[in-house]
Amino acid sequence: MQYQDLIDACQTEWQAYTQHDFVTQLAAGTLPEDRFLHYLKQDFLFLKQYARAYALAVYKANSLADMRQALPTLNALLSSEISHHVSFCQDWGLSETQMEQEREDFGTLAYTRYVLDAGMSGNLVDLYAALAPCAIGYAVIGQQISLDSKTLWENNPYRSWIELYAGDDYQDHAKQGAQYFNTLLANIDIDSERGQQLVEVFSTATRMEVAFWQQGLNATN
Repeated sequence: MQYQDLIDACQTEWQAYTQHDFVTQLAAGTLPEDRFLHYLKQDFLFLKQYARAYALAVYKANSLADMRQALPTLNALLSSEISHHVSFCQDWGLSETQMEQEREDFGTLAYTRYVLDAGMSGNLVDLYAALAPCAIGYAVIGQQISLDSKTLWENNPYRSWIELYAGDDYQDHAKQGAQYFNTLLANIDIDSERGQQLVEVFSTATRMEVAFWQQGLNATN
């Protein structure tokens, strides 16, 4: 099977994630600023745990090739993506120190620990199945927003966020990750017991993404 088969197997959850009200309001420029700021702070905490998950991918890998596959993403997270996030947040008046002191919301805790547990209790494929909704989904959302005629570009305070995830660098990186994930899935039948286990992991992580958006939308600070 391929990653698209996992998406097709949980279309309800996938649509709820990629077309969430948080996303549509962000594209329209109508998302309240305090909701976006809350999301940025929680996303910073999420990225720290996301980096740990890719470090776990190195540990769980059985071959040097699989170790080498995870390492560039881990390096990118620690050396550039998190730094970019910090710089982006500074434009919104949030310092790295402030975000480090922020408490993880329950949605952030549940999602990140689920991903780590999926990797610890399963194998490398389980870990990537839990990581895929974020890695692939943000690329889908970025492209979806950029191509939508209803997206507001002029005077949209979230334009730089849209441009980041719709940009060639993120799209190319996500495409490479998706292609590698396909190689891990290649010899697995989606209708087999193993295939259905991976559907469940992917579906659960996707539902966690929905909860992460909703957590931002419900924020009151």
